[in-house]
Amino acid sequence: MAPSTPLLTVRGSEGLYMVNGPPHFTESTVFPRESGKNCKVYTFSKDGTLFAWGNGEKVNIISVTNKGLLHSFDLPKAVCLEFSPKNTVLATWQPYTTSKDGTAGIPNLQLYDVKTGTCLKSFIQKKMQNWCPSWSEDETLCARSVNNEVHFFENNNFNTIANKLHLQKINDFVLSPGPQPYKVAVYVPGSKGAPSFVRLYQYPNFAGPHAALANKSFFKADKVTMLWNKKATAVLVIASTDVDKTGASYYGEQTLHYIATNGESAVVQLPKNGPIYDVVWNSSSTEFCAVYGFMPAKATIFNLKCDPVFDFGTGPRNAAYYSPHGHILVLAGFGNLRGQMEVWDVKNYKLISKPVASDSTYFAWCPDGEHILTATCAPRLRVNNGYKIWHYTGSILHKYDVPSNAELWQVSWQPFLDGIFPAKTITYQAVPSEVPNEEPKVATAYRPPALRNKPITNSKLEARSDKSPDLAPTPAPQSTPRNTVSQSISGDPEIDKKIKNLKKKLKAIEQLKEQAATGKQLEKNQLEKIQKETALLQELEDLELGI
Repeated sequence: MAPSTPLLTVRGSEGLYMVNGPPHFTESTVFPRESGKNCKVYTFSKDGTLFAWGNGEKVNIISVTNKGLLHSFDLPKAVCLEFSPKNTVLATWQPYTTSKDGTAGIPNLQLYDVKTGTCLKSFIQKKMQNWCPSWSEDETLCARSVNNEVHFFENNNFNTIANKLHLQKINDFVLSPGPQPYKVAVYVPGSKGAPSFVRLYQYPNFAGPHAALANKSFFKADKVTMLWNKKATAVLVIASTDVDKTGASYYGEQTLHYIATNGESAVVQLPKNGPIYDVVWNSSSTEFCAVYGFMPAKATIFNLKCDPVFDFGTGPRNAAYYSPHGHILVLAGFGNLRGQMEVWDVKNYKLISKPVASDSTYFAWCPDGEHILTATCAPRLRVNNGYKIWHYTGSILHKYDVPSNAELWQVSWQPFLDGIFPAKTITYQAVPSEVPNEEPKVATAYRPPALRNKPITNSKLEARSDKSPDLAPTPAPQSTPRNTVSQSISGDPEIDKKIKNLKKKLKAIEQLKEQAATGKQLEKNQLEKIQKETALLQELEDLELGI
């Protein structure tokens, strides 16, 4: 019998607490609210039965099922926590510090035995990026990157390195999901004219010139993202450069590659130029969705031959999210887009709903495959903080707005293992709700600041309808115009210079759009400048958030 819907965990200036999921939305008694602003991190175990959090003094573990405190560790500076897949180990990370005399710091990555509370092993892990060791799902294998090697441990024995994978200048690795035999994807960046490459290996066969299951090399890659499918038969690689030498994109340049464990590989041909915003595998492992191209972006589903299966056309979107069962796909435009979502039945390629979640900085499917969580969190946005629970048919079932003097930092679902919630037949009729939907059904056309207090005229720009997601902007992009932050001083002359140049470009784009709104015909290069507004706004926001 399936359980009731998962709990929600909420962390913010009002403290740390849990809320019962649909249909009740009352505060849960599983976890007594911890008031104060000192909670920096929390995590659930993969099956949702254990919960750990750091309150600025200690890291505590409780059992969600019997509400009992299991362990408490004296780790006041812990900012990262993660359980191993079968709840055997809790990994904790604190920022690495060296002593004043320059001697090496103490180990800051700890691995604790969840059953006994003893520390199994401590490591020095200087960077927060990729801080956590990677486990196989049955925990017989654990791996972590050390200099030019990946070190493997077996059966949680961290005192003995069972195996090493050595490649010169290895930059990243990803362990495959699922059962044995385990596979590992590794990335080595290019240097001195040599290409970057990603190789797939089967553990523990690392030695010899023909040990790799597959190899894919490419020249345009300063960094990569490697995505295994659930069945561990293939990896998608998003290769990115920091700078696009053609000048077409401020995002740099991205390419998408497919590598299979049977040795096959291919470049995924994307039929529209521009950034790759998101790539996601379906849980079936037989298809993936890519969102790409200058705004309005295209979204396409590809099969394992990298052939397009279905094209969703273009729209104001930069993200894709498959439901846990893989039968529903949400295409969304968050960040500096307006929060429009398209909910699709991907078995029949039929649109279910088009809700709008303005100002959202976070999205997550509930493990039950029926409910969706969207949230507006600080520090990304410090106004209108709060969260909403939706049914995929577009109804808002619950809404919480944080008081104006408070902030929401994090909200997430309690996880559950696959198969706990059975897949249900898709419905197209919106489920009833007592919460009014205040969001606009259709986003209104953009009006430049110079025209906002004037009557609407029948110019080319104002006559455009935004009803069709396939309609390309002529010429204004379908992004939310935002007031840029006032001049900020970062303390770094280079960053200040970048911010100043970005604001100068955005001002020029604003002037071009005002000209277009009065009916002036723009040149091709001017239209291309307007298309870059979304990327410029994102770059400016990233720079100012880092100050």
